[in-house]
Amino acid sequence: MGSVRMLEGIFGNASAEKVLLYLEQYEEGYATAIARTFDDLSLNMAQRQLERFERAGALVSSLQGRTRLYTWNPRYPFRRELRALLRKALDQLPASERKRYFTERRRPRRAGKPL
Repeated sequence: MGSVRMLEGIFGNASAEKVLLYLEQYEEGYATAIARTFDDLSLNMAQRQLERFERAGALVSSLQGRTRLYTWNPRYPFRRELRALLRKALDQLPASERKRYFTERRRPRRAGKPL
């Protein structure tokens, strides 16, 4: 994933960076959706990173049916600064990568709307 790896050295590995960039873009997510977004991110790697960030206090999770949904912990003392860093990294991505990885449809298509 080429230039998405801007923060890999800071976060320790590329999978951690991808998970956090995904959450910055979409506010919340679950491991399967995050892993599906990136070509080289397995479900197991996504789950491990989400659990790691939850243990560190940056994320919180809740069960939505049988799915564990992760979001930013509003009580995390560095949340604002971490998200600002991630937002800056997203803004620096080439348009082609931003479109490829960070433009997922978040709501259903209107009934009757042509494809």
